[in-house]
Amino acid sequence: MSGRTPPKVAVLMGGPSAEREVSLSSGRECAAALRECGFDVVELDAGPDLAARLADLAPDVAFNALHGRWGEDGCVQGILEWLRIPYTHSGVLASALAMDKSRSKEAFRAAGLPVVESVIALAERVRREHVLPPPYVVKPNNEGSSVGVYLVHEAANGPPRLSAEMPELVMVESYAPGRELTTTVMGDRALMVTDIVTEGWYDYDAKYKPGGSRHILPADIPTEIEAACLDYALRAHRALGCRGVSRTDFRWDEARGLDGLILLEVNTQPGMTPTSLSPEQARHAGITFPDLCRWMVEDASCSR
Repeated sequence: MSGRTPPKVAVLMGGPSAEREVSLSSGRECAAALRECGFDVVELDAGPDLAARLADLAPDVAFNALHGRWGEDGCVQGILEWLRIPYTHSGVLASALAMDKSRSKEAFRAAGLPVVESVIALAERVRREHVLPPPYVVKPNNEGSSVGVYLVHEAANGPPRLSAEMPELVMVESYAPGRELTTTVMGDRALMVTDIVTEGWYDYDAKYKPGGSRHILPADIPTEIEAACLDYALRAHRALGCRGVSRTDFRWDEARGLDGLILLEVNTQPGMTPTSLSPEQARHAGITFPDLCRWMVEDASCSR
């Protein structure tokens, strides 16, 4: 970028969601990579004054490194559209759809993608009785990173003791057994499949703490399953109208072959931390972390 003023990139990070610490880590990693690429980078901890700060700063691009509610559900995207600041990742509608697990499942079903049975129920009722036959999973309908996820085993004596922090409405879905697989989509390309190996549940700590999980990539799986993951991830990305980078998570029950492959959810803003899956897949595909971040900035736009 020598000989001209480098583009100014505002990296949006932190914010008020349950995934604040992960977002700060993602933001710091992305900011460092973008500086390495020669961009003029400003790190912004996204608070209630974000719109005013962005208006004053007038960046050329906003790099959205926020995770969870407010930053990943269409709200910040709406601010950026209003200010006409080009931004990374998905737009307002796709972000809102992906964060709403119930509505995204409707889109997946309409696209012919395999998902498990699920219902939206009052948390009060879920604490009182089994809404679905065990085993099943209870989770907030609009959070990510396995925040507030409860697994109710087949032999459970009673319904789960949900914490007081759980929202009034939760999603209850049938438990999909098997291996945890994930595929990153970058633009119009599905990169590869990672097999995530953990000692137990792939929860928040397993995702973000060093040593919390082991990533095998490319996954040692049959060609048919690999092809299906790549195909399903790209179709899910398109069904929601995603842009930029997304990551689709699966469960695969080996005993059932292709019928055992279930799509769990799409993450429109995958983690960009040292232990995150999407940067790891990109690196294995020959795309360095700085080049991945650069691509995302160059892909940024409004009206996404």
